Amino acid sequence: MPQRVLIGVGGGIAAYKVCEVVSSLAQSDRDVRVIMTAAAEQFVAPLTLATLARHPAYGDRHEWTGDRGRPLHIDLGEWAQVLVLAPLTANTLGKLAHGLADNLLTNTVLASTCPVLLAPAMNTDMWNQVSVQRNWQQIHQDPRYHAVGPGAGRLACDRVGTGRMAEPAEILAQVRSLLYTQGRRDLVGRHILISAGSTREFLDPVRFIGNPSTGKMGIALAQAALHRGATVTLVHGPMEAALQTGLNGVERSPVTTAEEMYQALLHHLPRTDWLIMAAAVADVKPAQTHQHKLPKAELPESLPLANVPDLIATLKQHKQPHQRFIGFAAQTGDIVTPALDKLQRKGLDAIAANPIDQPHSGFGSDDNQAILIDAQGRQQAIAPCSKLEMAHQLLDFVQDLP
Repeated sequence: MPQRVLIGVGGGIAAYKVCEVVSSLAQSDRDVRVIMTAAAEQFVAPLTLATLARHPAYGDRHEWTGDRGRPLHIDLGEWAQVLVLAPLTANTLGKLAHGLADNLLTNTVLASTCPVLLAPAMNTDMWNQVSVQRNWQQIHQDPRYHAVGPGAGRLACDRVGTGRMAEPAEILAQVRSLLYTQGRRDLVGRHILISAGSTREFLDPVRFIGNPSTGKMGIALAQAALHRGATVTLVHGPMEAALQTGLNGVERSPVTTAEEMYQALLHHLPRTDWLIMAAAVADVKPAQTHQHKLPKAELPESLPLANVPDLIATLKQHKQPHQRFIGFAAQTGDIVTPALDKLQRKGLDAIAANPIDQPHSGFGSDDNQAILIDAQGRQQAIAPCSKLEMAHQLLDFVQDLP
Protein backbone atom coordinates (compact mmCIF):
# COMPACT_ATOMS: atom_id res chain seq x y z
CA MET A 1 0.00 0.00 0.00
CA PRO A 2 1.48 3.39 -0.94
CA GLN A 3 2.66 5.70 1.82
CA ARG A 4 0.29 8.65 2.35
CA VAL A 5 1.52 12.25 2.50
CA LEU A 6 -0.71 15.29 2.95
CA ILE A 7 0.76 18.63 1.83
CA GLY A 8 -0.68 21.85 3.25
CA VAL A 9 0.27 24.90 1.17
CA GLY A 10 0.23 28.34 2.78
CA GLY A 11 0.05 31.75 1.15
CA GLY A 12 3.58 32.79 0.29
CA ILE A 13 5.75 33.12 -2.78
CA ALA A 14 7.70 30.03 -1.68
CA ALA A 15 4.62 28.00 -2.62
CA TYR A 16 6.16 27.49 -6.05
CA LYS A 17 8.81 25.23 -4.45
CA VAL A 18 6.09 22.90 -3.21
CA CYS A 19 5.39 21.84 -6.79
CA GLU A 20 8.67 19.92 -6.86
CA VAL A 21 7.92 18.29 -3.50
CA VAL A 22 4.49 17.12 -4.65
CA SER A 23 5.79 15.92 -8.01
CA SER A 24 8.73 13.99 -6.52
CA LEU A 25 6.55 12.24 -3.94
CA ALA A 26 3.96 11.27 -6.54
CA GLN A 27 6.61 10.00 -8.94
CA SER A 28 8.08 7.84 -6.18
CA ASP A 29 4.68 6.11 -5.84
CA ARG A 30 3.56 7.87 -2.66
CA ASP A 31 -0.11 8.73 -2.38
CA VAL A 32 -0.26 12.53 -2.21
CA ARG A 33 -3.08 14.89 -1.28
CA VAL A 34 -2.88 18.69 -1.24
CA ILE A 35 -4.76 21.31 0.81
CA MET A 36 -4.41 24.95 -0.21
CA THR A 37 -5.34 27.99 1.83
CA ALA A 38 -7.23 30.74 0.04
CA ALA A 39 -4.04 32.84 0.01
CA ALA A 40 -2.02 29.95 -1.47
CA GLU A 41 -4.32 29.88 -4.49
CA GLN A 42 -3.11 33.40 -5.32
CA PHE A 43 0.43 32.06 -5.79
CA VAL A 44 -0.03 28.59 -7.35
CA ALA A 45 -3.02 27.40 -9.34
CA PRO A 46 -4.89 24.46 -7.77
CA LEU A 47 -4.84 22.78 -11.18
CA THR A 48 -1.03 22.75 -11.11
CA LEU A 49 -0.82 20.93 -7.80
CA ALA A 50 -3.74 18.67 -8.66
CA THR A 51 -1.98 17.57 -11.84
CA LEU A 52 1.31 16.92 -10.04
CA ALA A 53 -0.42 15.02 -7.21
CA ARG A 54 -2.67 13.03 -9.58
CA HIS A 55 -5.55 14.03 -7.32
CA PRO A 56 -7.70 17.15 -6.85
CA ALA A 57 -6.24 19.90 -4.67
CA TYR A 58 -8.57 20.79 -1.81
CA GLY A 59 -9.55 24.27 -0.61
CA ASP A 60 -11.97 25.69 1.93
CA ARG A 61 -14.86 25.22 -0.51
CA HIS A 62 -14.40 21.43 -0.20
CA GLU A 63 -14.82 21.29 3.59
CA TRP A 64 -18.00 19.18 3.42
CA THR A 65 -17.03 16.86 0.55
CA GLY A 66 -15.50 14.01 2.57
CA ASP A 67 -16.45 10.36 2.18
CA ARG A 68 -19.85 9.22 3.45
CA GLY A 69 -20.85 12.79 4.20
CA ARG A 70 -18.16 13.26 6.82
CA PRO A 71 -16.25 16.55 7.05
CA LEU A 72 -13.23 16.49 4.77
CA HIS A 73 -10.85 17.58 7.51
CA ILE A 74 -11.74 14.43 9.47
CA ASP A 75 -11.18 12.15 6.47
CA LEU A 76 -7.88 13.76 5.53
CA GLY A 77 -6.65 13.91 9.13
CA GLU A 78 -7.27 10.19 9.59
CA TRP A 79 -5.81 9.36 6.15
CA ALA A 80 -2.43 11.11 6.43
CA GLN A 81 0.68 9.32 7.64
CA VAL A 82 2.76 12.51 7.42
CA LEU A 83 1.48 16.07 7.10
CA VAL A 84 3.71 18.79 5.59
CA LEU A 85 3.03 22.51 5.95
CA ALA A 86 5.01 24.35 3.28
CA PRO A 87 5.29 27.23 3.21
CA LEU A 88 4.25 27.74 6.82
CA THR A 89 3.24 31.38 7.18
CA ALA A 90 3.33 33.47 10.35
CA ASN A 91 -0.47 33.48 10.30
CA THR A 92 -0.84 29.68 10.21
CA LEU A 93 1.95 29.26 12.77
CA GLY A 94 0.13 31.57 15.17
CA LYS A 95 -3.13 29.66 14.78
CA LEU A 96 -1.53 26.25 15.37
CA ALA A 97 0.53 27.46 18.33
CA HIS A 98 -2.71 28.46 20.06
CA GLY A 99 -4.87 25.55 18.92
CA LEU A 100 -7.00 27.68 16.58
CA ALA A 101 -8.65 26.41 13.40
CA ASP A 102 -10.68 28.52 10.97
CA ASN A 103 -10.01 26.87 7.58
CA LEU A 104 -9.66 23.42 6.04
CA LEU A 105 -5.91 23.25 6.60
CA THR A 106 -5.85 24.18 10.28
CA ASN A 107 -8.92 22.02 11.00
CA THR A 108 -7.18 19.07 9.35
CA VAL A 109 -4.04 19.55 11.45
CA LEU A 110 -6.10 19.46 14.63
CA ALA A 111 -8.05 16.43 13.39
CA SER A 112 -4.88 14.42 12.70
CA THR A 113 -2.44 12.53 14.93
CA CYS A 114 0.42 11.93 12.47
CA PRO A 115 3.80 13.73 12.51
CA VAL A 116 3.68 17.28 11.13
CA LEU A 117 6.64 18.76 9.25
CA LEU A 118 6.85 22.55 9.34
CA ALA A 119 8.70 24.45 6.60
CA PRO A 120 8.38 28.14 7.51
CA ALA A 121 8.93 30.94 4.99
CA MET A 122 8.60 34.66 5.56
CA ASN A 123 10.38 38.01 5.54
CA THR A 124 13.35 38.24 7.92
CA ASP A 125 11.76 40.93 10.09
CA MET A 126 8.58 38.87 10.34
CA TRP A 127 10.54 35.77 11.35
CA ASN A 128 12.47 37.69 14.00
CA GLN A 129 9.40 39.19 15.67
CA VAL A 130 9.19 38.27 19.35
CA SER A 131 5.63 37.01 18.90
CA VAL A 132 6.57 34.76 15.95
CA GLN A 133 9.57 33.30 17.76
CA ARG A 134 7.39 32.73 20.83
CA ASN A 135 4.87 30.83 18.69
CA TRP A 136 7.70 28.85 17.06
CA GLN A 137 9.06 27.79 20.44
CA GLN A 138 5.61 27.02 21.78
CA ILE A 139 4.59 24.75 18.94
CA HIS A 140 7.73 22.66 19.41
CA GLN A 141 6.59 21.72 22.88
CA ASP A 142 4.28 19.31 21.05
CA PRO A 143 6.38 16.29 19.90
CA ARG A 144 4.18 15.91 16.81
CA TYR A 145 5.87 18.88 15.20
CA HIS A 146 9.16 18.64 13.32
CA ALA A 147 10.95 21.47 11.53
CA VAL A 148 12.98 21.96 8.38
CA GLY A 149 14.46 25.44 7.87
CA PRO A 150 14.10 28.29 7.48
CA GLY A 151 17.35 28.97 5.67
CA ALA A 152 19.18 32.21 5.01
CA GLY A 153 19.73 34.00 1.72
CA ARG A 154 18.10 36.49 -0.61
CA LEU A 155 14.35 36.61 -0.11
CA ALA A 156 11.61 37.54 -2.57
CA CYS A 157 11.52 41.02 -0.98
CA ASP A 158 15.25 41.39 -1.82
CA ARG A 159 16.22 41.27 1.85
CA VAL A 160 19.15 39.01 2.69
CA GLY A 161 18.60 37.09 5.91
CA THR A 162 16.77 34.20 7.55
CA GLY A 163 13.34 33.31 6.21
CA ARG A 164 13.86 31.25 3.05
CA MET A 165 11.82 28.08 2.91
CA ALA A 166 13.95 24.93 2.92
CA GLU A 167 14.81 23.58 -0.50
CA PRO A 168 12.67 20.71 -1.87
CA ALA A 169 15.50 18.19 -1.41
CA GLU A 170 15.68 18.97 2.32
CA ILE A 171 11.91 18.72 2.72
CA LEU A 172 11.76 15.45 0.80
CA ALA A 173 14.53 13.89 2.87
CA GLN A 174 12.74 14.71 6.11
CA VAL A 175 9.39 13.49 4.77
CA ARG A 176 10.99 10.16 3.87
CA SER A 177 12.53 9.93 7.32
CA LEU A 178 9.19 10.64 9.00
CA LEU A 179 7.49 7.99 6.89
CA TYR A 180 10.08 5.52 8.19
CA THR A 181 10.19 6.63 11.84
CA GLN A 182 6.66 8.01 12.26
CA GLY A 183 8.25 10.83 14.21
CA ARG A 184 10.41 8.87 16.66
CA ARG A 185 13.22 10.92 18.19
CA ASP A 186 15.00 7.89 19.61
CA LEU A 187 18.53 9.27 19.21
CA VAL A 188 18.09 12.39 21.34
CA GLY A 189 21.11 12.75 23.61
CA ARG A 190 23.48 10.81 21.35
CA HIS A 191 26.39 12.34 19.51
CA ILE A 192 27.10 10.55 16.23
CA LEU A 193 30.34 11.15 14.34
CA ILE A 194 30.26 10.19 10.66
CA SER A 195 32.97 10.18 8.00
CA ALA A 196 31.93 10.49 4.37
CA GLY A 197 33.22 10.85 0.84
CA SER A 198 36.69 10.14 -0.48
CA THR A 199 40.12 11.41 0.44
CA ARG A 200 42.66 12.76 -2.04
CA GLU A 201 46.38 12.10 -1.80
CA PHE A 202 48.24 14.55 -4.01
CA LEU A 203 51.29 13.95 -6.17
CA ASP A 204 51.39 17.65 -7.08
CA PRO A 205 48.85 20.50 -6.94
CA VAL A 206 46.74 19.05 -9.81
CA ARG A 207 47.23 15.26 -9.65
CA PHE A 208 46.06 12.97 -6.87
CA ILE A 209 45.16 9.40 -5.99
CA GLY A 210 41.46 9.14 -5.18
CA ASN A 211 38.32 7.09 -5.66
CA PRO A 212 34.76 7.60 -6.97
CA SER A 213 33.01 7.99 -3.59
CA THR A 214 30.51 10.87 -3.67
CA GLY A 215 29.66 10.89 0.03
CA LYS A 216 25.95 10.22 -0.54
CA MET A 217 25.84 7.35 1.97
CA GLY A 218 27.48 9.46 4.66
CA ILE A 219 25.11 12.34 3.98
CA ALA A 220 22.14 9.97 4.25
CA LEU A 221 23.44 8.71 7.60
CA ALA A 222 23.86 12.29 8.84
CA GLN A 223 20.34 13.22 7.75
CA ALA A 224 18.75 10.11 9.25
CA ALA A 225 20.51 10.59 12.59
CA LEU A 226 19.65 14.30 12.67
CA HIS A 227 15.99 13.61 11.87
CA ARG A 228 15.89 11.21 14.83
CA GLY A 229 17.20 13.80 17.26
CA ALA A 230 20.94 13.05 17.40
CA THR A 231 23.70 15.62 17.50
CA VAL A 232 25.64 14.92 14.31
CA THR A 233 29.15 15.79 13.17
CA LEU A 234 30.10 14.99 9.58
CA VAL A 235 33.78 14.82 8.63
CA HIS A 236 33.85 14.67 4.86
CA GLY A 237 36.18 14.76 1.91
CA PRO A 238 35.57 16.87 -1.21
CA MET A 239 31.95 16.35 -2.33
CA GLU A 240 30.50 19.73 -3.19
CA ALA A 241 27.79 18.41 -5.54
CA ALA A 242 26.38 15.96 -3.00
CA LEU A 243 26.26 18.64 -0.30
CA GLN A 244 23.68 20.57 -2.31
CA THR A 245 21.08 18.30 -0.69
CA GLY A 246 21.45 20.44 2.45
CA LEU A 247 22.67 19.54 5.91
CA ASN A 248 21.24 22.30 8.09
CA GLY A 249 21.79 21.35 11.69
CA VAL A 250 24.78 19.07 11.02
CA GLU A 251 28.20 20.19 12.19
CA ARG A 252 30.48 19.82 9.18
CA SER A 253 34.24 19.42 9.10
CA PRO A 254 35.57 19.42 5.51
CA VAL A 255 38.93 17.77 4.86
CA THR A 256 40.96 16.61 1.86
CA THR A 257 43.61 14.05 2.84
CA ALA A 258 43.42 10.96 5.01
CA GLU A 259 45.68 12.62 7.59
CA GLU A 260 43.35 15.61 7.80
CA MET A 261 40.38 13.27 8.19
CA TYR A 262 42.13 11.41 10.99
CA GLN A 263 42.94 14.61 12.87
CA ALA A 264 39.34 15.88 12.53
CA LEU A 265 37.88 12.57 13.72
CA LEU A 266 40.32 12.42 16.64
CA HIS A 267 39.30 15.95 17.64
CA HIS A 268 35.60 15.08 17.78
CA LEU A 269 35.96 11.54 19.16
CA PRO A 270 35.94 12.28 22.92
CA ARG A 271 32.31 13.50 22.86
CA THR A 272 31.14 10.79 20.44
CA ASP A 273 28.78 7.91 21.23
CA TRP A 274 28.82 6.26 17.78
CA LEU A 275 31.54 6.55 15.14
CA ILE A 276 30.32 5.49 11.69
CA MET A 277 33.11 5.31 9.11
CA ALA A 278 31.33 5.59 5.76
CA ALA A 279 34.21 7.39 4.05
CA ALA A 280 36.27 5.71 1.34
CA VAL A 281 39.71 6.52 2.72
CA ALA A 282 42.78 6.12 0.52
CA ASP A 283 44.95 3.06 1.24
CA VAL A 284 48.09 4.51 -0.35
CA LYS A 285 49.57 7.88 -1.25
CA PRO A 286 52.47 9.07 -3.38
CA ALA A 287 55.70 8.55 -1.45
CA GLN A 288 56.83 12.00 -2.53
CA THR A 289 54.74 15.13 -3.11
CA HIS A 290 55.69 18.18 -5.15
CA GLN A 291 54.75 21.80 -4.44
CA HIS A 292 54.60 22.73 -8.13
CA LYS A 293 52.90 20.98 -11.03
CA LEU A 294 55.28 18.50 -12.62
CA PRO A 295 55.75 18.90 -16.38
CA LYS A 296 54.47 15.87 -18.23
CA ALA A 297 57.98 14.95 -19.27
CA GLU A 298 59.04 14.79 -15.61
CA LEU A 299 56.31 12.44 -14.45
CA PRO A 300 57.85 9.23 -13.09
CA GLU A 301 57.35 6.09 -15.17
CA SER A 302 56.59 4.24 -11.96
CA LEU A 303 55.07 5.97 -8.95
CA PRO A 304 56.53 5.05 -5.56
CA LEU A 305 53.73 4.67 -3.01
CA ALA A 306 53.51 4.83 0.77
CA ASN A 307 50.83 3.28 2.96
CA VAL A 308 48.19 5.51 4.54
CA PRO A 309 47.69 4.70 8.24
CA ASP A 310 44.50 2.74 8.97
CA LEU A 311 42.20 5.42 10.41
CA ILE A 312 39.69 3.34 12.30
CA ALA A 313 42.32 0.97 13.68
CA THR A 314 44.30 3.96 14.94
CA LEU A 315 41.19 5.64 16.39
CA LYS A 316 40.36 2.36 18.14
CA GLN A 317 43.25 3.05 20.50
CA HIS A 318 41.24 6.00 21.87
CA LYS A 319 37.91 4.18 22.15
CA GLN A 320 35.97 4.53 25.41
CA PRO A 321 33.84 1.67 26.82
CA HIS A 322 30.49 3.29 25.96
CA GLN A 323 31.44 4.06 22.37
CA ARG A 324 30.45 2.02 19.33
CA PHE A 325 32.58 1.88 16.17
CA ILE A 326 30.89 0.92 12.89
CA GLY A 327 32.76 0.41 9.63
CA PHE A 328 31.90 0.00 5.97
CA ALA A 329 33.35 -2.54 3.57
CA ALA A 330 32.73 -1.73 -0.09
CA GLN A 331 33.41 -4.95 -1.99
CA THR A 332 32.98 -6.78 -5.28
CA GLY A 333 32.05 -10.44 -5.52
CA ASP A 334 31.91 -12.08 -2.09
CA ILE A 335 31.16 -9.19 0.27
CA VAL A 336 30.75 -11.11 3.54
CA THR A 337 34.13 -12.85 3.94
CA PRO A 338 36.31 -9.71 3.63
CA ALA A 339 33.84 -7.75 5.77
CA LEU A 340 34.06 -10.35 8.55
CA ASP A 341 37.84 -10.22 8.36
CA LYS A 342 37.80 -6.42 8.60
CA LEU A 343 35.30 -6.51 11.49
CA GLN A 344 37.47 -8.88 13.53
CA ARG A 345 40.87 -7.48 12.55
CA LYS A 346 39.92 -3.92 13.48
CA GLY A 347 37.86 -4.79 16.55
CA LEU A 348 34.68 -3.10 15.29
CA ASP A 349 31.27 -3.39 16.89
CA ALA A 350 29.55 -3.73 13.52
CA ILE A 351 30.22 -3.42 9.81
CA ALA A 352 28.14 -2.78 6.70
CA ALA A 353 29.25 -4.90 3.76
CA ASN A 354 27.93 -3.36 0.58
CA PRO A 355 28.51 -4.36 -3.05
CA ILE A 356 29.85 -1.84 -5.51
CA ASP A 357 29.46 -4.11 -8.54
CA GLN A 358 25.66 -4.43 -8.43
CA PRO A 359 23.12 -2.20 -10.19
CA HIS A 360 21.72 0.68 -8.09
CA SER A 361 24.24 0.38 -5.27
CA GLY A 362 27.68 1.62 -4.36
CA PHE A 363 29.52 4.75 -5.39
CA GLY A 364 27.46 7.58 -6.84
CA SER A 365 24.12 5.77 -6.67
CA ASP A 366 21.08 7.13 -4.84
CA ASP A 367 20.32 3.56 -3.74
CA ASN A 368 22.29 0.95 -1.86
CA GLN A 369 22.14 -2.51 -0.34
CA ALA A 370 24.17 -4.22 2.35
CA ILE A 371 24.63 -7.03 4.83
CA LEU A 372 25.04 -5.70 8.36
CA ILE A 373 27.21 -7.82 10.68
CA ASP A 374 27.95 -7.30 14.36
CA ALA A 375 30.77 -8.59 16.54
CA GLN A 376 28.57 -11.44 17.85
CA GLY A 377 27.98 -12.70 14.31
CA ARG A 378 24.43 -11.39 13.92
CA GLN A 379 23.67 -10.59 10.28
CA GLN A 380 20.91 -8.54 8.70
CA ALA A 381 20.43 -8.16 4.97
CA ILE A 382 19.24 -4.82 3.62
CA ALA A 383 17.54 -5.22 0.27
CA PRO A 384 18.09 -2.54 -2.39
CA CYS A 385 16.55 0.71 -1.17
CA SER A 386 17.32 4.41 -0.99
CA LYS A 387 20.48 5.32 0.89
CA LEU A 388 18.34 7.24 3.38
CA GLU A 389 16.27 4.15 4.16
CA MET A 390 19.43 2.06 4.46
CA ALA A 391 20.80 4.67 6.86
CA HIS A 392 17.74 4.30 9.08
CA GLN A 393 18.03 0.50 9.04
CA LEU A 394 21.70 0.74 9.97
CA LEU A 395 20.87 3.08 12.88
CA ASP A 396 18.23 0.60 14.07
CA PHE A 397 20.84 -2.18 13.88
CA VAL A 398 23.37 -0.19 15.92
CA GLN A 399 20.75 0.60 18.57
CA ASP A 400 20.36 -3.14 19.16
CA LEU A 401 24.08 -3.71 19.70
CA PRO A 402 24.88 -5.02 23.20
